[in-house]
Amino acid sequence: QVQLVESGGGLVQPGGSLRLSCAASGRILSINDMGWYRQGPGKERELVATITDGGSTNYAESVKGRFTISRDNTKHTVFLQMNSLKPEDTAVYYCNADVQWRLRSLFWGQGTQVTVSS
Repeated sequence: QVQLVESGGGLVQPGGSLRLSCAASGRILSINDMGWYRQGPGKERELVATITDGGSTNYAESVKGRFTISRDNTKHTVFLQMNSLKPEDTAVYYCNADVQWRLRSLFWGQGTQVTVSS
């Protein structure tokens, strides 16, 4: 099996920054796409950003220019640098990974809370 462990969430004031990390471990041959999603209070889970194994990125319009996704393939880790945070960014943030072992499967982390409030 594969485990994804997120870290870096917390409480931050509007305009502040946070950096989330998500490390994958377990039975991994390679990881294709990795991504970050979020679910705000009373909302459905939505895409924040994704990154391919080659480094190509995709962002939700609401975070373009403020968030940056990156990854370290040697450590099976994906990062999300979040700048200029807004109260509407408050959510539980989840990472996922498209993992190749014997089969190709999508795994999710347990989520980390990000709260933007003064």
